Amino acid sequence: MRERRPGVWELVVQLPREHGQGRARQLSRTAHGTKRQAQRALAGLVGEVSAGKHASTTTTLGELLARWLDHVDGQLSPTTIREYRRLVRTMLEPDLGKLPLRRLTAQRVDAYYAVLTRERGLSPATIRHVHAVLRGALGQAVRWGWLPTNPAASASPPKLRRREIVPPAIADTRALLLAADDHDLDLGALLRVLVATGARRGEVCGLRWSDLDLRAGTAYICRSVASVGGGTVVQDTKTHAARRIALDADTLEVIGRRRERAQALADVCHCELPDDAFVFTMRPDGSAPLHPDTVTKNFQRLCKGAGLSGVRLHDLRHMHATQLLAAGVPVRTVSGRLGHANAATTLNVYAHFLEASDRQAADVIADLLSTRS
Repeated sequence: MRERRPGVWELVVQLPREHGQGRARQLSRTAHGTKRQAQRALAGLVGEVSAGKHASTTTTLGELLARWLDHVDGQLSPTTIREYRRLVRTMLEPDLGKLPLRRLTAQRVDAYYAVLTRERGLSPATIRHVHAVLRGALGQAVRWGWLPTNPAASASPPKLRRREIVPPAIADTRALLLAADDHDLDLGALLRVLVATGARRGEVCGLRWSDLDLRAGTAYICRSVASVGGGTVVQDTKTHAARRIALDADTLEVIGRRRERAQALADVCHCELPDDAFVFTMRPDGSAPLHPDTVTKNFQRLCKGAGLSGVRLHDLRHMHATQLLAAGVPVRTVSGRLGHANAATTLNVYAHFLEASDRQAADVIADLLSTRS
């Protein structure tokens, strides 16, 4: 602490040396008042630095991103963390990693988004993923006291155009299921469960035999399998909520035959098939789930062989939802089967497909109010 002029004090605190840094860095602040007041301000600043609430003026975005990823690892899903690390490694670190935090403004962030759009041709969805990383990391920097405001919060990422939902026709879906049975009965069983439940890919891969009540005709969906570097991880569902949904008789029959095949394979391999074994697996004892990416690749090959283009595995989920809504099934029931956080999500995603039901509702009211005999 030193007095620059009467009543004006310069406070300097040495920052902790970071791993890999050549020399220690300092944090400088100006205080006004008496010597005693400046001493109290200096003590407070030392306490804040000790608590990690300050970065130096040379702290870069790359250093923040590394700290933030370590901080949120374990708080976010493994797939989200993997994607965030990929975006940092391949884009943010090479492009902006050396930029000091103090020089990062909303205008600078918007200019970066423009480069990604015009020069690299990235989609709005990808840029918004980059925006999510920047906003999350810079928001944490504000909470740590490294920045006064979050520049990404004032930035303007490109608007995301909603992809039009075009579920496969019922005839095409039936043809796919038949083709799957001819190719691989287990693949056919998995696709049947996907179509019949509207569950997500990872949720079906995460089903265990103990989750299925063949007598009551229900499936308990309480976990999901996610793809991570080098394998898979079993985690909660996307909304972190379990649900129990009803299964139709034909689907129960398909699942029953899948159980018979699983038990026969376990007997041939002289191993046990426990009740908590995974339903869809590559192992005789069902100890590990089928990799979700394997399901997608097999589905793509199946569609190619059947001459169907532009059909995604996730479209089977859309087909389930749109057919139920078109049949007049209540939105809350459809939302529950899909595992949406609330019915508003279902209404938002499938609003276009509710127009036909709305027209039917108008016709019903017209008939009730009609005075014609």
